[in-house]
Amino acid sequence: MTRSDRSVYRDGALRTAAMFKVFSVPPTRKSEKDAILKDDRVSRQSIVEREADALGFPGLGSLILVEGEDASVARAAELFKGVGEDLPAGKAAAVRQKIREQEDDVAAGVGSIFG
Repeated sequence: MTRSDRSVYRDGALRTAAMFKVFSVPPTRKSEKDAILKDDRVSRQSIVEREADALGFPGLGSLILVEGEDASVARAAELFKGVGEDLPAGKAAAVRQKIREQEDDVAAGVGSIFG
């Protein structure tokens, strides 16, 4: 994590430092991915799923961001072994940033509608 990722204040919102991992899962492993995301400990974390192509990461299938408690994120990593790829830290951070940008764009759009 970079220093800015550890900041509790960013973009005017209170954020806590949380462990995160991003997993790339091929479409052929959808049922296994779904089962992992239903695991009791994993399902209690912040989970965001996006298609890699839509985020600008072609060929990576579904990207799953799991963010939260260290032990639970580690549990997700353990369960995803053999099902999907645990992306390297640099690529995972880039995916996380793209997801946040998408969410910020959506929030700005909703804000302009309700002004």
